[in-house]
Order: sequence, then structure tokens, then C-alpha cells
Amino acid sequence: MRGRTVVVTGGTRGVGAGIAGAFAAAGARVVACARRPPEQALDGVEFLPLDLRDPPSVRAFFEALPRLDVLVNNAGGTPYRRLADADAERHARVIELNLVTPLTASLAAYEQLRRARGAVVMVGSVSGERPSPGSAAYGAAKAGLANLAASMAVEWAPEVRVNTLVVGMVRTELSSLHYGGPDGLAAVSRTVPLGRLATPSDVGAAAVFLASDAAAYISGASLLVHGGGERPAFLDAATADKEHRRQGGRG
Repeated sequence: MRGRTVVVTGGTRGVGAGIAGAFAAAGARVVACARRPPEQALDGVEFLPLDLRDPPSVRAFFEALPRLDVLVNNAGGTPYRRLADADAERHARVIELNLVTPLTASLAAYEQLRRARGAVVMVGSVSGERPSPGSAAYGAAKAGLANLAASMAVEWAPEVRVNTLVVGMVRTELSSLHYGGPDGLAAVSRTVPLGRLATPSDVGAAAVFLASDAAAYISGASLLVHGGGERPAFLDAATADKEHRRQGGRG
């Protein structure tokens, strides 16, 4: 990635910081943008303030960049909120952050990316591929993001490649808010086939791959970064295998 410029939205903490750090380690010039600066500076990562919900500011931000090769649309997230516990306006803000702002940034970056024959990496979620109780608006936005990326990949080919990372559960500084303390994290980790939650650097490595020349023929794809997914609940509810084990595995 040497000689390339990468913008990571929301690249100041958590998954975004992991992505920014991975691109910096690969030799890219990395710009992380967010409304607030990081609590701790990231090695090799430049911070520039940006409110992604302000389209004129987003356009001015990208127009001021001398070069752009990769845009990683990472900014997003949601608190736990059941549908009936909030009004439509509040849910709409979640959709705006997770779906509209990636579209805003991508459109603002398009001309620069087209000239560089660059790449867009959308940071999606498994919540967009399954029911997402407690974060339904977020799941709906991430489902829309994957479809947006697939359509964008067709419209913007061959100059710009567009792909989506479908990210599972990630261990970050905010994990305890979703999963509880150490016991909760351990219990949740056991539901993942690989036996652990992802780290931000795991997601970063996948983002670097999709943006790199190693993925030169990959566009319009969704790459699962979820440790094998979730163990199907019916396996733990079924009695057939339990009976088989009780009999010592005899047929």
C-alpha cells in the first residue's frame, strides 16, 4: 500500500482504529476522520475532523485531499434500543449514520477514486444478514449498505472497486456495554466457532486485503469476517447427538 492515501471514517477508536493502523502498517498514508479526535494518537495515522452528516463539509473535505486511493466507510454503530422504545426519528438517525453517510462520503470521494482507479471498502455487519432484535434500524441499514455496495460496484466499474466486510462480534473498548464483563465476554466467545471475538486488527487485515492489488479482481463481494458465524441453536436443542454420545458413539 506504499504511496497510496487511505481515508478511514470513524477511524479513531475500536474497529476504525484497527483498520487505520493496519493500513499504516502496510505503508499507506492514512487519514482518520471523525467528529472528535482520538483519545490517544495512532502511530502513522493523521486525524482530520469531519462531521459526516454535513454533506457540504464532506464534499469540501475530499476536494481538499491531494490524492485518494482507498475509502473505508467504517463510521457507524448503535446503542441497544428495541423498536417500540424510541420514536421513528431516533431510529432514522441510526439509519442515517450507518447507510446515508457512507453514500455521502462515497459520492464525495468518487472523482478522486476514479482517477486513482481506487477502491471503496464498506464495513458492514452480520446484523444486516439476520434478525437484529435490539438494533433493528442498525441491521436494516447494514443490509442496505451491502446492497448499495453491490450496486455501486457495477455502476463504478471498472475504475473503482467496491466491496463489503461483513463483520461479526469484535472485542473493543466498548465490548462490555454489549456483552458484560469477563464472564459475559467468555460466554459470548464460546458461541463463535473459532472460540473468540474478532480483534480490530483482524478486521483491519481484511480491509487491507480488499483494498490491495491481491484483490484486484474482487468487486461487488461481501467478505465474512465473523469467525465462522454462530453455532446453530438447534444443535444444542437436539437430542439425537446427545443420545449417540451417551451410548459411547455406537451405531
